[in-house]
Amino acid sequence: MYGKLSRIGFAASVAMGLTVLASIPVHARASDRAEGIREERTDKHGAGTQVFNLQLQGGGSQRVLYTSPARQRATLVMLPGGSGDVGIESDGDVRHGDNFVVRTTQDWIDRGFAVLIPDALDHDNLRGLRSSPEYASLVSDLVAAAHDRADGPVFLLGTSQGSIAAMNGAAHAREGSIAGVVLTESVSIMGGSHETVFDADPARVRIPALVVANRSDQCDVAPPGEAPHILASMTHSPDKRIIYVEGGEQKSKKACGSLTPHGYYGIEQTVVGEIANWLLAHVEDTSGNRTK
Repeated sequence: MYGKLSRIGFAASVAMGLTVLASIPVHARASDRAEGIREERTDKHGAGTQVFNLQLQGGGSQRVLYTSPARQRATLVMLPGGSGDVGIESDGDVRHGDNFVVRTTQDWIDRGFAVLIPDALDHDNLRGLRSSPEYASLVSDLVAAAHDRADGPVFLLGTSQGSIAAMNGAAHAREGSIAGVVLTESVSIMGGSHETVFDADPARVRIPALVVANRSDQCDVAPPGEAPHILASMTHSPDKRIIYVEGGEQKSKKACGSLTPHGYYGIEQTVVGEIANWLLAHVEDTSGNRTK
């Protein structure tokens, strides 16, 4: 039904499905809305991987890759940049794994975080769609799926174009469903996608927020100098911070590519470590105290 979706067609088609999904309580099992787990396995380190299709009422579905460590501290709903087409295979392999939030999966697992990565709907281009109300509802459904699979807090983490989706999801999240949002190398200058993080209702974000900016980023739609403006736009966030990093290598031809300073290529461990420290400071243990 979805085919090659146009900007308007995507909104209309997803709205059909999410009108029904919006009526499902947040505690409803995501597995009740899935076509079934295609692959489930555990590696030698104890990490478990699932691939499942989260079904939408209109005939389409959202393929999701979920990987969890043996001992989990929190879940990260990763929102990739670019077109959003990750290419998740039924066995858990990924065809397009260069994006920062995809290629660092094992780094997060090693630090005790489960990772949930959605693919693009029917491999369509998500540019220009991530700030829509329909996509906010889809992010909410991904969060519900994350809660269904494990106890503990859930965070949104977006990069580049994916930061628009993360901002949108955080702005319209059900109260208590998301512990915080991380925005990395966010698209803040209008470009070919015709949307930025400022179009995603930042003033409605009421959860802790972290903005990460690489001073070496040369991507014209994600300048590091915009980081303070992004932070300031989240006027109702109770706890917000900027982390600046510097460095990286350029392997991609374009400055906005994944294997560049824009995608933290070559400095992944530094960036993941900085973000992980912030996340863990916002993970509450069972006694209500924050872990150190």
